[in-house]
Amino acid sequence: MARDRGRADTTLARLREVGPNVAHRAHIADLSILAEMKQVGREIAAAEPRIDVLINNAGNIFPTRQVTPDGLECTFATNHMAYFMLTHELRKRLVASAPARVVNTASAAHIGHALDFDDLQITRGYSLRRAYGRSKLANILFTRELARRLAGTGVTANCLHPGFVATGLGQRSGGIFGSVVRFVMLFAGRPEGGAETIVHLASSPDVAAITGGYFVPTGQQVEPSPAARDDLAARRLWDESERIAGFTE
Repeated sequence: MARDRGRADTTLARLREVGPNVAHRAHIADLSILAEMKQVGREIAAAEPRIDVLINNAGNIFPTRQVTPDGLECTFATNHMAYFMLTHELRKRLVASAPARVVNTASAAHIGHALDFDDLQITRGYSLRRAYGRSKLANILFTRELARRLAGTGVTANCLHPGFVATGLGQRSGGIFGSVVRFVMLFAGRPEGGAETIVHLASSPDVAAITGGYFVPTGQQVEPSPAARDDLAARRLWDESERIAGFTE
């Protein structure tokens, strides 16, 4: 899935080179917009007879507070609501395909943050660090609550910190911020290294029975921050996300 058709076509061409016998598909959507999240989820569910693994990896950062057409702060919308809504739309297909797995990319950037349920959209005191850190905390809380709700279905849900990896995150921003990000990324690890933990959680038999876990680049399961282990906050975030999305189970 991608926002840009040109980049999606380039990736499809590479995939077809290494896996010519696989029916690769790309779906286009802006994962900061609720209607597009919902629509692409339904398109994927209709197109795929089974879903063995769902990897939620969308993410972005914004130096100043920006708001989506739905009135959501952009980091929260892209980094959390996209995970929540796509998983909701694909949940029945995942359960029907069990054993199946959901893998959510989180980050160690969640450490030191707590959700403010009175101001989830950070209308007060916005900073890039706060918005991104809270969104990564939301990823972990979402994973914990999803694992609880999927218990007994044969579908597991885990999340991970991929490490400091050179990706496109923030690099297409203009001005000084974009220049700084591009410079910092020169010292980051290769994307292939960051993907190793994702692949491990998506495919390794060693984690087939683990759910609700948080993993680091060594492949080890570790405890996230105390705020990320707050199951009451996880349930409240789920309820708030359902309200924002406009649906209930």
